[in-house]
Amino acid sequence: MRRREFIGLMGVAAIGPRAAAQAISARSIGILHSASFETSQHYFAAFEAGLAEAGFKRDQNVSLEYRLANNDQDRLSQLASELVQRKIDVIFVGANTPAVLAAKEAAGSIPIVFVMGADPVKTGVVPSLAQPGRNITGITSLAGQLFSKRLQLLHELVPKAKTVAYMVNPANPAFTEAALKTNTELARGLGLHLVIVQARNLVEIEKAFESMGRSKVDALLVGADTAYGALRHPIVELATRYAIPASYPVRDFVEAGGLSSYSTDYIEIYRQCGAYVARVLRGERNLPVQQPTSFKFALNQKSAKMIGLELPPALLASADEVIE
Repeated sequence: MRRREFIGLMGVAAIGPRAAAQAISARSIGILHSASFETSQHYFAAFEAGLAEAGFKRDQNVSLEYRLANNDQDRLSQLASELVQRKIDVIFVGANTPAVLAAKEAAGSIPIVFVMGADPVKTGVVPSLAQPGRNITGITSLAGQLFSKRLQLLHELVPKAKTVAYMVNPANPAFTEAALKTNTELARGLGLHLVIVQARNLVEIEKAFESMGRSKVDALLVGADTAYGALRHPIVELATRYAIPASYPVRDFVEAGGLSSYSTDYIEIYRQCGAYVARVLRGERNLPVQQPTSFKFALNQKSAKMIGLELPPALLASADEVIE
């Protein structure tokens, strides 16, 4: 008998039969995320709720090990390796491509469940959605594929717009040259000139807004990236200061005072990921990658007034949520 097993059995004998059953069945989940706990805690709470609904409750029959990069993507590989060294049972990864790729490289045979906005097939995470592989699956929010719809809604919000800035994080593999070229062509189809603005962090974001202010862009579409989600408050403040009508990738921005968003319900996605992790913990494999089926358009009337924008009545009527 190995020393680790012996110590485990001694602990079981000491804590009694009922607690012993819980100790034996206890599983471990490693959580790898590129943002911070403070900016993503509502998502983590939804994830834990999904786990609990499926019968896995923290500090009862499952332990959670968080490894958060605090928007420093250079740390992701190290953090993923730390989880693997802890010999956890499954790794849950949210919510950007670099984090998923780092986990996949480090995990070996440890199962991975992810949530990501980019296409997991095009980014090389899985070979197909239906058959992703025995040890990897998850949910894609389709955030990267919503560019066309978001641009169309932004064009309806600001019908006189001619030049639209598209802010992307060059460190995110989702924003490849091919993807940007496709998006530029989609904008051209609406009679819009798309200007690509690259920014990795707050300093670069502030410089980007200064540049957009000088060039007087008509509107802004913020790319789907967890780094931007973590910086949503300063991004919204800058858009307001420079009076730039903006479309954001998640509702969190609108709640923080941003003008508009079009996305799936990320709280629900994280809850579903908790349920998916529970299935993996019970031994299920070869689970297909899931996709959302519903999306919501949110508007903030107060934000519109602050930048002097009159919201079209038809668009107000079609919004799923209007924050006043």
